[in-house]
Amino acid sequence: MDLMKGKKGIIFGVSNTHGIAYGIAKQLFDAGADIAFTYAGEAMEKRVRPIAESMNAKLIMSCDVTKEDEVEAVFKECEKIYGKLDFVVHAVAFAPKEDLMGRFVDTSKQGWDIALGVSAYSLVSICRHAERLMNEGSSIFALTYLGSVLSVPSYNVMGVAKAALESAMRFLAVDLGPKGIRVNCLSSGPVKTLASMGIAGFTKMLKAGAMRAPLKRNVSLDDVGKAGLYLASDLSSGTTGEVIYVDCGCHSAYASAEEMDVISKAE
Repeated sequence: MDLMKGKKGIIFGVSNTHGIAYGIAKQLFDAGADIAFTYAGEAMEKRVRPIAESMNAKLIMSCDVTKEDEVEAVFKECEKIYGKLDFVVHAVAFAPKEDLMGRFVDTSKQGWDIALGVSAYSLVSICRHAERLMNEGSSIFALTYLGSVLSVPSYNVMGVAKAALESAMRFLAVDLGPKGIRVNCLSSGPVKTLASMGIAGFTKMLKAGAMRAPLKRNVSLDDVGKAGLYLASDLSSGTTGEVIYVDCGCHSAYASAEEMDVISKAE
């Protein structure tokens, strides 16, 4: 498939072959895209570089998205190597583990600042530096989750950060729209990744999601990757300012028949 042949872009946030960002990168690469990769410091380089090299990346660069100068440096290198860009994928999120445990009301100020800075403000920073390099008809999208609009156990401050991310996306879509740049969010259902396994009770989240989802299953990396391909490609040429859900319909259901049966039996 040559859907992305001749298209050039960058992905922030690939960390291993089991993550959502990798699933998207694989679909883009298989469709012919030329992809640049960043990694968060030396410790992550040994994980990311082999992935990037397997996809013939011309740019593999360290970038702490909380540091404006590093974000700027990445796009300056992109300009040298690629000239213009057709897509940018924001797959960066982080919150201190202690702030994902217990009660949300006990969230620390430091944890709040870190979560919103890394997970939400970084999209603003990335868009600001990417803007001048983006071709007309190009796409920027970020990864989000249902915890942005519903309270999800153990998601806590990350839910607030994802809500901020989605709100920022809408304002960015308005700012960049006149230049023909689309900005969206991709909301994936729970997937077994190294990051998600750090969330307390994640296995229960998987079971609950499959029970509630109209498709009666959880999403796969292929499911999410193909949705990412849609957003990055010209197939989504008229879509901006949107949250695209890829969760087997879980977000649309109040409760499953199985859950209602459990409630009925408990009465």
